[in-house]
Amino acid sequence: MRNAVHSLERDLERAERIALDHLILRTTVGSVVHGLSNPGTDDRDELGVCVEPPEYLLGFQRFEHFVYRTQPEGHPSGPGDLDLTVYGLRKFCVLALKGSPTTLLPLFVTGEHLLVSTPAGEELRALAPSFVARSTGRAFLGYLSNQRRGLVGERHATRTRELSKRHGYDTKYAMHALRIAVQGIELLSSGRITLPVPEPERSVLRSVRSGELELDDVLERIDAATVQLEELADDPSLPARPDVARVDEYLVRTYRAAWD
Repeated sequence: MRNAVHSLERDLERAERIALDHLILRTTVGSVVHGLSNPGTDDRDELGVCVEPPEYLLGFQRFEHFVYRTQPEGHPSGPGDLDLTVYGLRKFCVLALKGSPTTLLPLFVTGEHLLVSTPAGEELRALAPSFVARSTGRAFLGYLSNQRRGLVGERHATRTRELSKRHGYDTKYAMHALRIAVQGIELLSSGRITLPVPEPERSVLRSVRSGELELDDVLERIDAATVQLEELADDPSLPARPDVARVDEYLVRTYRAAWD
């Protein structure tokens, strides 16, 4: 048992060393970067990208991501706690090509929330248009559908972390569901995600979080945004799929440069 514990500790130390020593991009994500946090109540969510050494891409060893949390696993994060996830570059690009809303965010973060960005990181951010396609819109729709179902208890037990005492729903969960729709619409319309969320959408989202709206009103807004997002996801002026070839060329060039 002791050997197993020591092995796990060594694996975690090795993963942390790879993640932090080879960073090319690290940004704030979560409510703070969206301009939707409640000061003094939210944790700090950060997402990073690193270029893993060659043995982790060419051999049997694998590095896909490293996670650090102030709180132990199974305990919710509190005010000021840090939740950091660092992906290997290839894993990050795979998730971004699949249209993961959270994974795409670091490509658009600016200012004080852009914590680390090397030349390779800036090249990755400049690739943002290559990740936008009709399939991206369908991915956002999938996330949005799951969030809506979770909000009304159809997918799993309704969250109550920020329960509206007046209206009886998790207001933070509802806010992020509607935010995904708002940002998906902007991404497919303009190829960008503006951070923080611009007005008037930000005020609407904050009113959802503060529990000012009835759940039915929130669901109505989500459904209306879903229709708009569905139309954009079928827009023939957008490419059907992301530009995988361009992303692949960047991956090969970046890994070669880092390893040389």
